[in-house]
Amino acid sequence: MGVLDALLVAELLLLGSATGFLAGLLGVGGGMTMVPFLGFMLVHRGVEPGLAVKMAIATSMATIVFTSIASVRAHHARGAVRWDLLRTLAPGIVIGGLAAGAGAFAVLQGPVLALLFAGFVGFSAVQMWRDRRPRPSRRLPGPIGRTAVGGVIGFVSGLVGAGGAFVSVPFMTWCNVPIREAVGTSAALGFPIAVANVAGYLVAGRGLAPALPGAVGYLYLPALAVLATASVLLAPVGARVAHRTDTTRLKKVFAVLLLALASSMLWQALGR
Repeated sequence: MGVLDALLVAELLLLGSATGFLAGLLGVGGGMTMVPFLGFMLVHRGVEPGLAVKMAIATSMATIVFTSIASVRAHHARGAVRWDLLRTLAPGIVIGGLAAGAGAFAVLQGPVLALLFAGFVGFSAVQMWRDRRPRPSRRLPGPIGRTAVGGVIGFVSGLVGAGGAFVSVPFMTWCNVPIREAVGTSAALGFPIAVANVAGYLVAGRGLAPALPGAVGYLYLPALAVLATASVLLAPVGARVAHRTDTTRLKKVFAVLLLALASSMLWQALGR
């Protein structure tokens, strides 16, 4: 059997296509949808569950490097990316991402990371579903405040393998940024988040024995190649759908997706 068997390739193509579409639709980068399923695939192929969670997180984050580029191009073409926000959030994101990927990620156990994933994503789901209208006077913080928020987004994203939209989209909408701009800007934030965290994972995973053929530390490169190819092709399709969808419905879809993923990771963390 080669590095990837035919069934695994088919599973990865389906997963990559679905997460790429959702990345474009919701600006989530695909990581939140990818981690639970990829972790299950790795466990099914003999990887120890704690290590499988870390490999799924790292590989999913690496996929976001490619998915975010395809997604942000589609959103930018529709004027939905707030580049002014990106410039002030990105420095903190890079610092937080490196701190998480190279430090905390290696120290924390797999089940703890799964619980963190479930907790943060579940909280975001509830906030988005409630759809509480922010005060009309509420605005985004200044540049220093945005950089600090970026640090939190980068750090948390690095721990759970997501592109940060589960924090950045609720945060921006809470500050009266329109949902489509929040989604488009979050898609753009996925790139610096992914690059910083993958660099950290490479540092943290150096010297780790390959769990599967083709694995380098926490990164499973053969799966990354298939996932990235499929997700890049579908991300622009999701972005087109996002700009034709009612914003209230878009928030509800986002919330339901997050809640389902939180439940899945909680189930895995409890060893069910």
